[in-house]
Amino acid sequence: MEKGWKEGRIAAITRTTRETDISLTLNLDGSGRAQIDTGIGFFDHMLHGFARHGLFDLTVKVKGDLEVDTHHTIEDTGIVLGNAIRQAVGDKAGIVRYGSRILPMDEALILCALDLCGRPYLVYDLTLDREKVGDLETEMIREFFYAVSYGATMNLHIKQLAGRNNHHIIEGAFKAFAKALDEAVRQDERISGVLSTKGSL
Repeated sequence: MEKGWKEGRIAAITRTTRETDISLTLNLDGSGRAQIDTGIGFFDHMLHGFARHGLFDLTVKVKGDLEVDTHHTIEDTGIVLGNAIRQAVGDKAGIVRYGSRILPMDEALILCALDLCGRPYLVYDLTLDREKVGDLETEMIREFFYAVSYGATMNLHIKQLAGRNNHHIIEGAFKAFAKALDEAVRQDERISGVLSTKGSL
């Protein structure tokens, strides 16, 4: 981690398969600094936006089999980011748990709501009518958020309320997710233990 980054709830994960080699560090209590290199320009742009608007410090280095396509790189990055979120929140004591945001991006309007409940589930409703934005296949946006939701064991809803431009819709989704996650991981001194009648999350 670069000198000067704020210490906080941090997870550092490496994951190597025959398809990808990923190193990722996430600080939930950061300032929005990011160093991203996945080999997919538009995906890097989205992860930078996620870090900046969530005020997370994030480093991601991926070497993937891009000679095949982007699928393994994007899906596996989602798995690792989800795992990092789960590790960084720890036992979830004192966190708000829920987060939501309705975020405008020009003509696009995106809703994201999530629950760090320990039960993975994705509800995804974005209408993307182009095969690619930049060098990223638009069908991989759902696969990324699916992987994040299962890696983090979170309930995640992403819904498009308005929008025509695929770039704006996708960017709005990443930023809305960042703002909702930032809200959910915030600590509230009024919460004793975890925010659950069961006593565990």
